Amino acid sequence: MQQFTRFFTDEQRVRIHEASLEILENVGLLVRNKKAREIFAKHGCEVDNQTTLVKIPRKIVEECRKSFVPTYTFTAQDPQYDVTLPGDRPVVVTGSSAPNIIDPITGEERRATSADIANIAYLINELPGFDVFSISTLAEDAPKGQFSLSRFYPALKNCKKPVRSNTPSIADLEQVLELGYLIAGSKEAYMERPFINHHYCPVVSPLTMDVESTEAVIYLTEMGLPVYGTIVPNAGMTSPMTMMGTLVLGNAEFLALATLIQLIRPGAPMIYAVLSTVADMRTGNYAPGAVETGILQMAHTEMARFYNVPSGGYIGLTNSHVNDAQSGYETGINTTAALCAGADLFNMGGLLGSLMAFDFAKAVIDNEIALMLKRIKRGMEFSEENMALDLIKQVGPGGSYMDLEHTMANMRTTAVLPKVANRDPRGRWEDMGRPDAHARALKEAKKILTKENPARFPAELDEKIRAHFPGIVAGDARWYE
Repeated sequence: MQQFTRFFTDEQRVRIHEASLEILENVGLLVRNKKAREIFAKHGCEVDNQTTLVKIPRKIVEECRKSFVPTYTFTAQDPQYDVTLPGDRPVVVTGSSAPNIIDPITGEERRATSADIANIAYLINELPGFDVFSISTLAEDAPKGQFSLSRFYPALKNCKKPVRSNTPSIADLEQVLELGYLIAGSKEAYMERPFINHHYCPVVSPLTMDVESTEAVIYLTEMGLPVYGTIVPNAGMTSPMTMMGTLVLGNAEFLALATLIQLIRPGAPMIYAVLSTVADMRTGNYAPGAVETGILQMAHTEMARFYNVPSGGYIGLTNSHVNDAQSGYETGINTTAALCAGADLFNMGGLLGSLMAFDFAKAVIDNEIALMLKRIKRGMEFSEENMALDLIKQVGPGGSYMDLEHTMANMRTTAVLPKVANRDPRGRWEDMGRPDAHARALKEAKKILTKENPARFPAELDEKIRAHFPGIVAGDARWYE
């Protein structure tokens, strides 16, 4: 049985749950989406359509809790890449929807394009530490009327792992689903294996449900398609400037969204996903890389286990604008803390500058961190065979294990063998031009992206898609030189 780090006693977790129910029943939340208000009203919630305030009685939340399910599956185009929480934890996902990219040739930050998304998709497909590609950037070159299509098409064309992102409107969402039907061969085939995974932030802290994202969550839940939401309180700005106050408010917001989803379709899979942070009140700056983000993730994860639902979120982000020590310790410390607390999902890969810019080298470095997290999760594998007593007796005092078959047989499974982390003596490192981690990671990205992509669509399918969506972006992965 695996043990996790815990902050609270059983009684304290119950009190946090009770406090969250008090908020939903007595304070309520603003629900800007009319259809959501109608769903809450139909099931007995107190709804004021003038103010849009909705109060949710605790008995309704508790009734919905009975239909929570403990697993969530990300489906891929290629079934070998399907992953299910929590069994396949830690499931590692790229960060998403940054407007900018660090150009790998000039090193300058610029607006991202659909060609960048194609390259990122191919890179993530080839990096074994990543399990899900959440579309990392926007596409500045999107033709009019094809904003989301210009993101999903290059992503799905170049990555066979599960692809995840959001859309700004129902019209965009329907267009993306149409793309999915074409790839699957029919709507019926797609509905059997819905390989586009949807994610939104319908709750705007404090205690407000928006219009468009809530509409998308309702639409997808009614269709029986995969969707979940992330809760994002920011202490000092949109939640109290205490860790417990932010936890309780965020927990109430999760319960409100979970209740809406379960009222629509009891048993719909969900993830208790968060990006709870504490603002730097010296400047008001957003601080997703702060250690408090990791602590809050640990606490939310503990509450997720209380509700028996998978947990995780945007954890391992950095405020740093370059691949320096800060980006390394912010990603490393927070993801390790979340892993030890039992988090299942890690939206951690590839972004710098508080989710503002994707960087190829950062993605390769995060792949290495992800492999280390998965190794930590494996932990110590206790067995008589692994204690190797016979071998210890055979080699004896003063012997060597270096040239033994046992060593050769176990060297690739016992230890992570990194490509970015440098372990050479100083002299050899200097002879190589003193490359730092950023340079080594960028070299690895280039090595992958200058090879032919095996994950592309077949030509016949691509022609069919391009004929169906005239003017669609090229969506081809190609290195920048």
